[in-house]
Amino acid sequence: MNAKLAEILKREVMQFEVITHPEAYTAQERAARCHVTGWRLAKVVVVRDGDWFAMAVLPASAYLDLPEFRAITRRPDLALASEAEIARLFPDCDVGAMPPFGRLYGMPVYMDRTLAAGPDLLFEGGTHREEVRMPTSDYMRVAQPVIAPLAATRRAA
Repeated sequence: MNAKLAEILKREVMQFEVITHPEAYTAQERAARCHVTGWRLAKVVVVRDGDWFAMAVLPASAYLDLPEFRAITRRPDLALASEAEIARLFPDCDVGAMPPFGRLYGMPVYMDRTLAAGPDLLFEGGTHREEVRMPTSDYMRVAQPVIAPLAATRRAA
């Protein structure tokens, strides 16, 4: 777990558990390694509009409904951040393994409503080898995400 995340978890007196696993890069791979459904494991998608960046926190089993997110944020030029931008924004994390605490990085957080409804949340702690599990209520109290319908699923052909 990266130092920024460890500090906020301690400072805010949050309950949490660290789950270590073999290196995994995709959200669905992470869910399988933790033996949980992809609907309970969170992935972070970083978006940008010019110099403005935000985190979208989604279930591993879903993808970001970008047109819906543009409408919610009232940012018609919103796009996915590049890997280079993500590396620059989160220098203390493995690329793509940022925890969903935007305040640690000076950006707002938007969370899909399906994750907000669950009892607990699993997310990356800054590396591709561990997840953090905590009560959703603790996460919501500290991260203060905007709850919105962000997730979409692919329909079968």
